[in-house]
Amino acid sequence: MAPKNKYTKEAMVAAALRVVRAKGLPALTAKTLAKELGSSTQPVFTCFGTMDAVKREVRAAAERVYDGYAAEGLGQEIPFLGFGMQYIRFAREEPELYRLLFLETTVDGSSGALEAMKHSQSAVRPFLESAYHIGEEDARLYFRDLWLVVHSLATLIVTGGCPYSDREIAQILQGFSVSICKAIKEIPGFTAGTFERDAVFRSLTAK
Repeated sequence: MAPKNKYTKEAMVAAALRVVRAKGLPALTAKTLAKELGSSTQPVFTCFGTMDAVKREVRAAAERVYDGYAAEGLGQEIPFLGFGMQYIRFAREEPELYRLLFLETTVDGSSGALEAMKHSQSAVRPFLESAYHIGEEDARLYFRDLWLVVHSLATLIVTGGCPYSDREIAQILQGFSVSICKAIKEIPGFTAGTFERDAVFRSLTAK
């Protein structure tokens, strides 16, 4: 009878997450995970079979950490602004987890950023519909466009190139938020992309 694995799956995922937080996903190997556990590599492969399976579990664990940040933001007075600022905070405080979720491809080869965006959108969209009195498609557009702005700023933070303070970032997000909300509500066909672009710009620049 094979000896019982004394390391639980949860303990191994927690150890793998510690490795990624400290050194990034490329540093996560069977040897580094075994070293973090204080064991040989045998328990890792006994439990997971492959390192790809470990990485899938680590990604899911990182999503749970991120979800905690997002939930805190959605509980603030202005939910969508709170979400955006918590996204920025996640990038500042958990740069390697941000890289894992938003800058790496998944084990299956899909875009990590797009997968994470869809994950966030499903949580945030109902708040947008309720708070701003807009429909589902309007909310999808609103989220997508604001997420692209937030994602760009957060990526600048993680890569060391963001010159803006949190106060300035909040002003940037508020400006984009007002602009997109106003366009959705006041320009017929904006969400569908069928609005009269030239006529709208003529109206705006004539003032």
